[in-house]
Amino acid sequence: MPARIVATWKLLEAMDAGVFEQLANVAALPGIIGYAYGMPDAHSGYGFPIGGVAAMDPESGVISPGGIGFDVNCGMRLVSTHLTLEEVKPRLRELVDKLFARIPTGVGGSGFINVSQDAFREIIEKGSRWCLKQGLALQEDLENTEESGCMSGADACKVSQKAVERGYKQIGTLGSGNHYLEIQVAKAENIADRELAEAFGFSLPNQIAVMFHCGSRGFGHQVATDYLQTFLKAGNKYGIKVPDRELACAPFYSPEGQDYFAAMKCAANMSYANRQVILHRIREVFSDVFHKSPEDMGMRQVYDVSHNTAKIETHAVDGERKEVLVHRKGATRAFGPGMEGIPKSYKEAGQPVILGGSMETGSYLMAGTASSDATFFSTAHGSGRAMSRSQAKKKFRGMELQRQMEARGIYVRTASYSGLAEEAGSAYKNIDDVADAAEQAGLSRKVVRLLPIGNIKG
Repeated sequence: MPARIVATWKLLEAMDAGVFEQLANVAALPGIIGYAYGMPDAHSGYGFPIGGVAAMDPESGVISPGGIGFDVNCGMRLVSTHLTLEEVKPRLRELVDKLFARIPTGVGGSGFINVSQDAFREIIEKGSRWCLKQGLALQEDLENTEESGCMSGADACKVSQKAVERGYKQIGTLGSGNHYLEIQVAKAENIADRELAEAFGFSLPNQIAVMFHCGSRGFGHQVATDYLQTFLKAGNKYGIKVPDRELACAPFYSPEGQDYFAAMKCAANMSYANRQVILHRIREVFSDVFHKSPEDMGMRQVYDVSHNTAKIETHAVDGERKEVLVHRKGATRAFGPGMEGIPKSYKEAGQPVILGGSMETGSYLMAGTASSDATFFSTAHGSGRAMSRSQAKKKFRGMELQRQMEARGIYVRTASYSGLAEEAGSAYKNIDDVADAAEQAGLSRKVVRLLPIGNIKG
């Protein structure tokens, strides 16, 4: 099938050559429907480009860990508040310091939720539902989470012991790399659509929000690693030839394909639980600092979106409604108004889409549209890297970057200065360019730009 990239000329010309080669390879996978898509933030990854989308016919197509990613259900969560910049600014350092102290960041790390391996197996089957039962979530949190915080069909029996050992201590941890937790402000001049902004909970001048980005940690990585080895053997068994070993796959309805799908759902559910526990910690910290309840501060989860998953969804294919298996790797679901699968409160507005930017430049809250059906209702997930991590570390110095950001009013705490250097704003595409391209292509529409004032990073 053909490949198609959604981008402006500026973004297209800046994309690395790997994006084009990898999309061409994806377009050759068995059972692919329509196009192999690259989103405006696309850059080369493992197998699929990051920012890659492909839908497969479940009957004749395959499932590939390279089309989902190692950090299964890496995603974004956004929380609005009734606090303003004027109220938060005097307490910003205290807020960031306490968040940094209470939410483990960096490589490894253990969360404050101490569970046994057997309890962890329950968590990976129930996701945020487990958190609700433990008093770590509100019912509203689950309603405003993709899949209501639990992918059904997860089976802990399909997960290796090694994966459990890597993951069971990491619930409530942020991790490293491009994972972050950010205090942001929505200024009046940065609201692009006032009606949608109010529908999503943004109506105050200089309103404060909290956004964070993390996933399934070492658990998801091990699940992907385990099944990549299985799929390399399965390819020979089923006579599947792929142009790149990183696209190792199996027929979706094969025993191997179904086992991986059930294990992938476990990793997705771990990620939902992980973000839910982090939200619980955020509420605790804000309550400690402002001596108010989360309800009094208007702390409300706007939405939680995934960007490393494969899902069975129903879409129009050649004029008929058909079930397809949609791989989204570094791409966000963007269901339009009225579609099934989004909260009732957002039926008229469309699904909230969280476009995470770099720690220096800000992020966007966007909305899904009815016109993104061509990409199976998928859009960009963030700004996307413009240079490799090794290039960024050579060009930037973490300690100096921290000082520069503080001089601009952004207070940052980090577990690693080299890790901070990797995440410099200039190492990423321009977030405005990506948001503009997504909007111009009709994939999602801008609601409000959120500017960083405080940040913790791994």
